[in-house]
Amino acid sequence: MIAALALATGSDPSAQAPTTDTRPRFSARSDRLSSARPSEVPDDAALEAAGARIGTITIRALDVFDTSRPDEDIQLFRLANRLHRNTRDTTIVDRLLFREGEQYQGRLLQESERLLRDTRYLYDASVTPVRYSNGVVDIEVVTRDVWTLNPGVSFGRKGGKSTSGIELEELNLLGLGSQINFKQLNEVDRDITSVRYVDRQLGSSWWALEAEHSDFSDGGAKRFSLEQPFYSLDTRWAGGVSTYDTDRIDSRYDLGEEVGEYLVDQRFKSAYVGFSKGLQGRFVTRWSLGVTSDAREFSEVPAGNPNTLIPDDRKLVYPWIRVDWLENDFRAARNRDQIERTEDFQYGWNVSARLGYSTKGFGADRNAFIFDSQMSKGLELSERRSLLFAATLEGRYEDGNFQDTLLSASARYYHRQSDRRLFFASLSVDSGEKLDVDRELMLGGDTGLRGYPLRYQGGQGRWLMTLEQRAFTDWYPFRLVHVGAAAFLDVGGTWGRDPYASKTQGVLGDVGVGLRLGNSRSALGNVLHIDLAFPVNGDKSIKNMQVIIETKRSF
Repeated sequence: MIAALALATGSDPSAQAPTTDTRPRFSARSDRLSSARPSEVPDDAALEAAGARIGTITIRALDVFDTSRPDEDIQLFRLANRLHRNTRDTTIVDRLLFREGEQYQGRLLQESERLLRDTRYLYDASVTPVRYSNGVVDIEVVTRDVWTLNPGVSFGRKGGKSTSGIELEELNLLGLGSQINFKQLNEVDRDITSVRYVDRQLGSSWWALEAEHSDFSDGGAKRFSLEQPFYSLDTRWAGGVSTYDTDRIDSRYDLGEEVGEYLVDQRFKSAYVGFSKGLQGRFVTRWSLGVTSDAREFSEVPAGNPNTLIPDDRKLVYPWIRVDWLENDFRAARNRDQIERTEDFQYGWNVSARLGYSTKGFGADRNAFIFDSQMSKGLELSERRSLLFAATLEGRYEDGNFQDTLLSASARYYHRQSDRRLFFASLSVDSGEKLDVDRELMLGGDTGLRGYPLRYQGGQGRWLMTLEQRAFTDWYPFRLVHVGAAAFLDVGGTWGRDPYASKTQGVLGDVGVGLRLGNSRSALGNVLHIDLAFPVNGDKSIKNMQVIIETKRSF
C-alpha cells in the first residue's frame, strides 16, 4: 500500500533531501538496528558471576519511518506514521522473558530478541544491557514497527496457474499484536471467503487463540485452537486443544491437468499437556501426553468422473506420547533467505518423536500404531559456509505392514561469497510406502520445479535439487523495498509408479532468472518473487517459459 502511494505521488526521498544518515542506531543503507553495548558494561559471564540483577527496562518502539532522517522526512512517510498504531510498550514487555528485579541471564536477552523478531509486526529487535552500577543492569529494548494494515488486492502466478484475491488484514490490531483477516480468494482448487482472528498473547499471557471460519465454493471449514506452547527453552509446561472441521472437493492431477476429484469430509480434534524440567545445561527435554481423533469420509462428486478412485474412509482415535530434545544453539544472520532482515537459525539438535495407538475400543475403525518424528541440525563449516539439514518420518503400522508412511529429508547449503553475493544449494527427497489414495507425491511448479506446470509428475517418491546464485544489491528505491536478483537451476524427478498418473517423464530440469523485492516496511509478505523459468525437457504440452509471481517468506 505504501509503495503504491509512493509511486503514484512520485515521492522519491532520495530526490528531495541529502542521504546523510543523522541517526547512529541505523546504518545509512540497510536500516538495521545497531544498539551497541557500551564498553563499560561487563560481558554476560561477568554480570552473571557477580549476581547482577535487572534494573530499569526501557522500551523504544520506533515508527515505521524514521522522519528524523532527511531522506525519510517527507509528507507521505509522516502520514503513514500518523495512521499506523505503533506496537504498545506493554505488548513488547509481554514477550520478554525477564522482568525488573530478576537475576540477570544473558541468554534470556538473546531469546527475547528471537521471540520479538518472530512476530510479523516488528521488522527487527535489539535487547541490550546499557548501564551497570552497584550490581544493577539496565536494559534497553529497541524495536521497529512495520506497516500492518493491508486493504488491497493480491495476485500471483506459478505453475501456469493464476490466483487473485481481495482482503482486509490487520496484523497488529490496536498495537496489541493480535491479527484479524477478512479475505476473498480465487485459488487454483477453489474460491475462498474467510474471516480469521489470532491472538498469540491472550490477556497478556502466553496463551494463543486462533479462530477461523471459511466458506468454499465447494464446501467450507472451521478452525479453533487454544494453546500455551513451550514458548521458551525454560518453559516448564504446555497444553492446548484444537479442532478442525472441513468439507471440500479434492482433485487428482497428472501432467498439470485435473484428472479426477472426490468429496472430503474431515473432523479433527486434539488435546495435549506437556511437561519439562526446563533448560539443563545446553539441552531441553520435553514430554507430552495427548489424544487425537481424526475422521475422514470420502465420496464421489455428483456428475464427476466415474472412473475416479475414491479413498477409503478412515477414523483414527488414539492417545499418544511425545518426547522433544533440543539444543540451545541459535545463530543470527542477514542476507540469506531474507533481504536486509535479521534471521534466526537453529544450529543445535532438534529431535522429536511421537507414538500413539489407535484402537477400536476408543471408537476407531482400525487398530494401528501412529508415529511421527523429526530431527534437524545445523553445521557451520567455516566462517562463510553453513549447512542445515532436516528429516521427518511419519505413518501408520497396521495389520503387520507400514501404511501411508513418508520419509522426508532435506539439506540447505549457504556459501557467503561476499557481502552482496551468496551461493545457495538445496536437496530434498521424499519417499512413500503404501500411501493413502488422498496423499499424492507430486512434483511441479508449486513444489519448486519452477519451469513446469503445477502438480506435473507423480510417483511413490520424488527428489528436487536447486542451485541458486543470489545477489543482494544496494538499491533501495523509495526507501521501501530492497532489491535482489537470482539465477537458478532446478533439477528433479519422481520414482515408483503412481497408479493414478501417467508414466514418469524422467529427470526434469529448468533454468531461470528472477527479481527479488524485499519488503522492509510492511508485514504483508517479506519477499516478492518475479521469475522467468525455462523447462529443459518434458512432454510437448508444456510451455517454453513459465512466469512466476508470488510472495514468499524467503529469497
